[in-house]
Amino acid sequence: MNSQAPTRRSPVQERSQGTVQRVLSAASSLLAGGVAVEALTTAQIASAAGLSVGALYRFFPDKQAIVDAIAVHHMDLFQERLACIVMAALPADAPAFLGMVIDAFVAYLEANQDFRILAFGAAGGGRHVSRPTRDDYAGVKVAATIQEFITAAFDIDSSDSFAFRLRIATEVGDRLLAFAFEQTEAAARGRIIAEAKRLLAAYLFSA
Repeated sequence: MNSQAPTRRSPVQERSQGTVQRVLSAASSLLAGGVAVEALTTAQIASAAGLSVGALYRFFPDKQAIVDAIAVHHMDLFQERLACIVMAALPADAPAFLGMVIDAFVAYLEANQDFRILAFGAAGGGRHVSRPTRDDYAGVKVAATIQEFITAAFDIDSSDSFAFRLRIATEVGDRLLAFAFEQTEAAARGRIIAEAKRLLAAYLFSA
């Protein structure tokens, strides 16, 4: 056991982390309350967070940085949620696991309007999370986590070829989910999601 006491954060670090969370919570609340991303301003976010605009800029250089930070925060929360789901009921095989991941992500998007708007836009509008953030988090970190679990749990070869297919599947799945959330009827959205699960499982696990 490590006899060293855990490192404690300084009061300044605690206040800084608290301020960042206030900014992200304020922006998320404004988005969930119906403020369009295009209309959202740093002045609005600062006011909702109880800060001056200057104080906000100490932590975020612009609105895009806030948007990206919200998206990364949600992806962290989703991965925690996914780990709990997997531990509660391990899927029977890799295709079932993939379907479970997609269903869990859809449920998370439906429960978190601010994240859904940032990730896929509102009413078929454009995305708002920057491409570098999407590539780094969804394209690299999340895909790597999924690959690690699939290859360990279902005895699938962790090859460069499979990693590349998973990267392609992640990109295709992202576009299909965007298409699904453009639909105004739940039945149409569900049909697209079901087809996405079938298509992606066949692509990843039939080779």
